[in-house]
Amino acid sequence: MKSPTARTLELLRKEGWTAYPVEYFDARFNARHDLLGIMDVLALRPGATLGVQATTASNVSARVRKIMSSDTRRQWLDAGNLLEVWGWKKVGRFWDARRVVIVHGEKP
Repeated sequence: MKSPTARTLELLRKEGWTAYPVEYFDARFNARHDLLGIMDVLALRPGATLGVQATTASNVSARVRKIMSSDTRRQWLDAGNLLEVWGWKKVGRFWDARRVVIVHGEKP
């Protein structure tokens, strides 16, 4: 079964983005680390840079709270970049992503 990150990369590329995974696994601490503490995938296309936190649908709220409490969120957005949380769930035979756009305010 594909991970949320793998599904996100696949869909972004299908939509015309150039996308790369930017989280890494640190074996010393048996832990994953997100780029800037807030994203798993970095996607580029002319005129836009998008950071995506990929997760399961049941974890979207927790990821949004984590990102909203991060100082790097504001810096990322102030630089003109886009930021979203994609929560994946299976609907029938297919997988679907709920996309939450992260903004400057207190709640997206």
